[in-house]
Amino acid sequence: MLILNTKSSNFQEEFAKILNRSELDIEQVTPIVSNIINEIKAKGDAAVIEHIAKFDRWNPKSGDDLLVDPSIMQKAYENLDEKLKAALHLAYDRIKAYHEKQMPKSWIDFEKDGTILGQKVTPVARAGLYIPGGKAAYPSTLLMNAIPAQVAGVEEIVVTTPTPDNEINELLLAACHLCGIEKVYKVGGASAIAALAFGTETIPKVDVITGPGNIFVATAKKLVYGEVNIDMIAGPSEIGIIADESANPRYVAIDLLSQAEHDEMASSILITTSKELAQNVDKEVEAFLQQLKRKEIAQKSIQERGAIIVTECMSEAIDLMNEIAPEHLEIMTKNPFELLPKIKNAGAIFLGEHTPEPIGDYIAGPNHTLPTGGTAKFYSPLSVEHFLKKSSVISFSCQAMRNIGEAAAILAHTEGLEAHAKSIEERLKK
Repeated sequence: MLILNTKSSNFQEEFAKILNRSELDIEQVTPIVSNIINEIKAKGDAAVIEHIAKFDRWNPKSGDDLLVDPSIMQKAYENLDEKLKAALHLAYDRIKAYHEKQMPKSWIDFEKDGTILGQKVTPVARAGLYIPGGKAAYPSTLLMNAIPAQVAGVEEIVVTTPTPDNEINELLLAACHLCGIEKVYKVGGASAIAALAFGTETIPKVDVITGPGNIFVATAKKLVYGEVNIDMIAGPSEIGIIADESANPRYVAIDLLSQAEHDEMASSILITTSKELAQNVDKEVEAFLQQLKRKEIAQKSIQERGAIIVTECMSEAIDLMNEIAPEHLEIMTKNPFELLPKIKNAGAIFLGEHTPEPIGDYIAGPNHTLPTGGTAKFYSPLSVEHFLKKSSVISFSCQAMRNIGEAAAILAHTEGLEAHAKSIEERLKK
């Protein structure tokens, strides 16, 4: 791995490359994605079918062929190995319990003069979940997206997933059955996002779209935002680790690789105060690489987008990591909780050597759909609130209007909005 020292003359140049890791080439694919979206808007199911034939290599005869029969999902669930089924149920229960704690409540406040103010929390009517498909299975992503929608009270959940050669992963189907989802459509990419955003004869229009995807999916989500709400525009996976001399180099190394094996564009960064740890982690990474089935992917990620940074002190390490704002942040120090108040930017924070990032991917409970590429500076993890909307509640009595109406009218006159002012003044005449 690339080992940098903050004292090196080229450190700022190399660190700038890390900060710019989020440069998704959205501009390059935007014309292609825009064309796909326009075709879906104009031709509906016919365009979806054309795109599936082109990109997924099978030919649906009609929109009906896109919908997965719920009985197939049930059968996939019933055929699960019992240990795998138990693991899915454990993950489901833990994820649900965590997200139930996030649920905001409607509230009403009564003032003495008869003013009533409050907030009404309402779930969206329909949510669209995009779940990556193909050769890999992502039941965990289905759970992480479906469960907060269910906790929020969304009435209808619609899932889309790509099915190259008309093959769909059995484990994903089982997870859909576990979550009680009945509408799963075999369509992926920008076509799926467009269909969810605008609706077709077969696929219903939704209110919010969540879930990860490739550059085409991310670009499509960006382009349809406003027509529907979205969770975030996420890029490749990434991990940042802050460690001192007490950290186990084997743990650090394999945790770096846990993200590198995702994607050649994944980013794995270690920042440490220990030169010895840096060297030992580098050796352990090379040793672990030889054992991985996805060695080529992980190796390219580590070589092109991985780095170890050696700092003068822990304060410097924290400052640098806050600038990076990683999707996942592990803290492997003697007293990790002492650092927690100083962490300003991270999608999820994993404290201590017995809390590897993959435990959060599957079964800890918090959502694994997280902001990437430095967007943790202003984005939050996927949560129940992504599937909710809030309405302000306002009711004034006659006395309440007398108490503060004049001030409101003055402000309206100041802004030159005469009808606004008169709307209030008419009521003050009584």
